[in-house]
Amino acid sequence: MFCKPFWTSILLFACNWVHTQAEPIRVLDVDFPDPCLIQADDQYCAFATNGNGVNIQVASSADFISWQLLAGHDALPGPFPSWVGSSPAVWAPDVIQRGDGKFVMYFAATAAADTSKHCVGVAISASVTGPYIPESQPLACPLQQGGAIDPDGFYDQGTFHVVYKSDGNSLDGDGTLHPTPLMLQALESDAITPIGSPIQLLDRSNTDGPLIEAPSLAKHSGIYYLTFSSNMYDTTLYDVSYAVASNLAGPYTKVQAPNAPLLVSGNGSDVGPLSGPGGSDFSVDGTKIVFHAFENGQNIDNGRAMYVSRAQLSQGVIHLARETYTGRHSYSKL
Repeated sequence: MFCKPFWTSILLFACNWVHTQAEPIRVLDVDFPDPCLIQADDQYCAFATNGNGVNIQVASSADFISWQLLAGHDALPGPFPSWVGSSPAVWAPDVIQRGDGKFVMYFAATAAADTSKHCVGVAISASVTGPYIPESQPLACPLQQGGAIDPDGFYDQGTFHVVYKSDGNSLDGDGTLHPTPLMLQALESDAITPIGSPIQLLDRSNTDGPLIEAPSLAKHSGIYYLTFSSNMYDTTLYDVSYAVASNLAGPYTKVQAPNAPLLVSGNGSDVGPLSGPGGSDFSVDGTKIVFHAFENGQNIDNGRAMYVSRAQLSQGVIHLARETYTGRHSYSKL
């Protein structure tokens, strides 16, 4: 049920070192964009957008500090159902665990009905690392609104939910900036079947550029925290900001300076200034966050590396750890 069994086929390269680092910390020096985080038993697992030859990438860690890429392992190998296009282009997964022990993956894939757009699908596995088997129908597929991407599962007060982006900027070729609302869909206990219609939590404003996307929800002391990214993912304007509410359904208020944005280009990390940070995801308890930033520290040419940080949610404000600590990095390959 966790990542550890795969370690028997992993060779650790001689690039491990122990040193003192500042947070956030770059933990994977490979293209690993839009990471999500789940803790299963005594392991952390992260999943990412397609890359390095697979549809859904997987990495694992015993301590949240030292991460191993399960190179060549595809958590969502297919075959895909008929609603998915012939080139799935799978993006931004998220994984949760149900009460029956099974794992549910939300993902975005190209829509067969319009391959210029994505829809949100669901897949199930008995193991956190997969393989995940996709359901026959999409969970959200609003093609007239631009499709749907960036799903994030959330469990609150006995009900599963998924929050996702209505991908309106996929329609921007007509010369108009379209809405890119973050939508919340309640789900049955199977974490698959929708209950009613989705509701809108938040939308872009002029200060967000052409879009908001990559939502992630966390809750602490009765306050809901909704992180999101704004501006374009392939620019240094990409960031992580957040909004707060006293009810899951909102209304959400965007947090302003000096407490937001949470992450922007130029913020420090263990390897120097961040560039293009975004695509964040919380741990279930809100004490940890993962995100990506440009691997080369300048632009997207070399992909987006995964970073981690400890977090504290307090009275409507998110604080990221800035302390230093002693840790170990390692890179692995099958």
